[in-house]
Amino acid sequence: MKMSRRDLLRAASMAGGGLSASALLGRGAKARKLAADSVEQDAARGMGSLPPAFASLKPLGDRVKPIRVEEFQGRIAMAQKLMTDASPRFEAIYVTPGTTLGYFIGFRWGLSERIVALLIPRTGNPLIICPGFEEARLRENLRCPIEVRVWQEDDSPYELAAKWLGEGGIRTGRIGIEETTKYVFFDGLRRAASSLDCVSADEITHGCRARKSEHELGLMRLACGATFDVYKATFASLREGMKQSDVSQLVARGYRQMGLGGDAFVLFGPAAAFPHGTHEDRELREGDGVLIDDGTTVEGYQSDVTRTGVYGKPSAKLKAAFEIVRGAQDAALAAAVAGRECGSVDDAARKVVVDAGFGPGYKFFGHRLGHGIGLDGHEWPYLVRGNHTILQARMTFSNEPGIYAPGEFGLRCEDDMVIAESGAAHLLTPGFQPSLEIPIA
Repeated sequence: MKMSRRDLLRAASMAGGGLSASALLGRGAKARKLAADSVEQDAARGMGSLPPAFASLKPLGDRVKPIRVEEFQGRIAMAQKLMTDASPRFEAIYVTPGTTLGYFIGFRWGLSERIVALLIPRTGNPLIICPGFEEARLRENLRCPIEVRVWQEDDSPYELAAKWLGEGGIRTGRIGIEETTKYVFFDGLRRAASSLDCVSADEITHGCRARKSEHELGLMRLACGATFDVYKATFASLREGMKQSDVSQLVARGYRQMGLGGDAFVLFGPAAAFPHGTHEDRELREGDGVLIDDGTTVEGYQSDVTRTGVYGKPSAKLKAAFEIVRGAQDAALAAAVAGRECGSVDDAARKVVVDAGFGPGYKFFGHRLGHGIGLDGHEWPYLVRGNHTILQARMTFSNEPGIYAPGEFGLRCEDDMVIAESGAAHLLTPGFQPSLEIPIA
């Protein structure tokens, strides 16, 4: 999984049990206050005012509709249905801090050595276990009525969990372990509930998260739209001599002006041949391609957008590569149809790139076509060669073919899309890139 600068900043903000940025940002007055505070903070750091193109950026305000309690309860009910329908069935799932925990309870809890865990049984009500000294803070932030049991510093939280499972008659059978669970948290439960068969919970958690609701899709569209607005202002503000880090800073400040959190990595000219960047902080020169990648979150739902523009007049090679990559995006969108395999979408895009002379295989297009996206920037399933997972309506993905010529240039176009009930996928971003000269319409 890619750990973007955005992910690193978010992880740091949640260290030691903190709440997620999505619990604090993006809602009406709070977003407007954050935006105003950010402008003051930038001025205090001596960063000066943003270029004129950023003046139109405003908080999303009432367009953001938080997930309701009923929706969280519906997610738990869906997990229970999937556990019952599985063959063999699951008796419970075990979820520790991460985005899946947030998916079910409505806020994120920072990962530390002290376990907080959600147990969802196949039937009946769920349970959260948490350290005793954190109980009040946990209850304060719970969005759904869920039983909480606490463990003290000299207790075993795993014995507490095993006892509760036994009280519900869960002493044998399968218990699903969420995929990001720390080994120590898995091993503790496995030892305390040794008669249970601990298996991967992917069938349940992926089954819940992969297909987005209309509400989730709406939040993702807002995030994509905000990214477009910030990128458009950024490209309009490019000046020769700027460093890549200067442009990254502009993007981050643009999001803050909107009351959002986000950043970008920026690559100029030959540096863009490294798909995820280099240590070089190159200065912008006439004729350079300008690649900007990453995004923001709205109520925790992410955008991931890449645009490659040009400063000045593009080279013939860069222009030709852009047309090929855009053609590959079109081919991928047309191939991303419910009922087909994930790998077939990569195949369709890669064929366009290879047939145009940028092959074979991964030689110039060195990464998969795309990844799932939602509460995580990269999540299951993946659009990669050989993935036989069947596409289903309301699955969401990035669509990001590229061409990377070491020592010369790199070019990627990335948009987010959702699988339709029938026919080609639909864009979540406002539209594909019109041209190198016009990265955002």
